[in-house]
Amino acid sequence: MARSALLNVMVQAAFKAGKSLARDFGEVQNLQVSLKGPGDYVSQADRKAERLIRDELMKARPTYGFLGEEGEEIKGTDGAHRWIVDPLDGTTNFLHGIPHFAISIALERQGEIVGAVVFNPATDELYTAERGGGAFLNDRRLRVGARKALSDAVIGTGTPHLGRGNHGKYLIELRHVMGEVAGIRRFGSASLDLAYVAAGRFDGFWERDLAAWDMAAGVLLIREAGGWTTDADGGNRPLEAGSIVCGNEYIAKALREVIQRPVPAK
Repeated sequence: MARSALLNVMVQAAFKAGKSLARDFGEVQNLQVSLKGPGDYVSQADRKAERLIRDELMKARPTYGFLGEEGEEIKGTDGAHRWIVDPLDGTTNFLHGIPHFAISIALERQGEIVGAVVFNPATDELYTAERGGGAFLNDRRLRVGARKALSDAVIGTGTPHLGRGNHGKYLIELRHVMGEVAGIRRFGSASLDLAYVAAGRFDGFWERDLAAWDMAAGVLLIREAGGWTTDADGGNRPLEAGSIVCGNEYIAKALREVIQRPVPAK
């Protein structure tokens, strides 16, 4: 597959940070960990990866803005472009030695995501997309799954945890979805979950209370793989809404209808 110069910059930044994360993952027991919030930990590896990515991207395009999970937003003089970065999506997995985590890098142009990279350095799986150019896993073209019925579908999700999310609302949604699908999976890295939808590994996915860096790259991957993405309430701006429902046209629509069901009267 041919990549643009900008996508190559993004890939190289992901690879550079990935080498650092892979080394730290091998020494995970020795990492110094600081508390960032209830049940949410950030490691030296996380902050170092963001620094490496930011330096690489800003060196190539110094006028672009930068929004990362671990630092203050940088307003670019360009005004039209912004990098959106999660340097380590799946921090809890990483810190527990679970090899399911990713670097997520997206390029936003005038409010629209036009480039995406999701890279898992533990498996060497590189997901890339450019607007209008398709989505790829390494060099293989991706398409979302073809299943049309929820009863045949495996659905990914993200569950609220200590100090985060509306647990009661989620449990109602989970109960509704459980009764309709072939299986539900919770893997702990939203960017990889969305990449899995693009690759047809998950037939669909839903989650609330997400940040832009959790979703930005994954949204473009899914759309370029022929899928649909909306927010949990049916709008088409998941990054702004902070929630996502996705899959192919049939699964995304059916999944959204299920999670929006009213609570049965007692």
